[in-house]
Amino acid sequence: MNNEPAQKLAVLIDADNAQPSIVEALLAEIAKYGTANVKRIYGDWTGSHLKRWKEVLLLYSIQPIQQFRYTVGKNATDAAMIIDAMDLLYTNKFDGFCIVSSDSDFTKLASRIRESGLFVYGFGEKKTPEAFVSACDKFIYTEVLISKEDDTQPIKRKSTNELKQDTKLTNLLRNAAEASSDESGWAHLAPVGNNIAKQAPDFDPRNYGYRRLSELVAATKLFEMEERPVGDGQSKAMYIRGRRKR
Repeated sequence: MNNEPAQKLAVLIDADNAQPSIVEALLAEIAKYGTANVKRIYGDWTGSHLKRWKEVLLLYSIQPIQQFRYTVGKNATDAAMIIDAMDLLYTNKFDGFCIVSSDSDFTKLASRIRESGLFVYGFGEKKTPEAFVSACDKFIYTEVLISKEDDTQPIKRKSTNELKQDTKLTNLLRNAAEASSDESGWAHLAPVGNNIAKQAPDFDPRNYGYRRLSELVAATKLFEMEERPVGDGQSKAMYIRGRRKR
């Protein structure tokens, strides 16, 4: 499967499982990966519970898809999203899908889209079941997007000690660096990041309070870091190597 950022994206939002407060940051995040050629949001628009979503749909050119609640306790919205997603998939016009929901019901959909060779970006709250997270190529927690919009509630930056005590994180960084390293033990940071993404779809430096991978790696103090000139010397690339015990 091609792991390059998708160009043409279909954005499908579950209005019952996403907050309108994230919409601006959500679309800005999606723009990093490609162009949102389709933007649809699903819910029962006859009720008042989606009033806040209604206020932003026109502003961001998001198409509302009406789905009546035929039976109490049954989520017809999920079914409508899945059917639409498969219809869009079969058009062969898209390089990837963005599924915005914290609902595990979309796990199979994400897996099916990936089976067709398309990239899947998931967006949901930290309560999102691990199965759905793992079914996506990349998963971004919306708490990161909320903190971006609301500077009064930023994600707390973890200290060096806290990072070192996070065994999952340290193993992830070390394994990725080792897999990307040359004979001298140095690894270009970009391939390290790609390796991490393959291992953990939900990895994001912002989850730890850091904007970039380089900042997170530096904060762990587990690696030597070195900037090297590339090409004509006008730009530089970051390389890392695990600190050697003395």
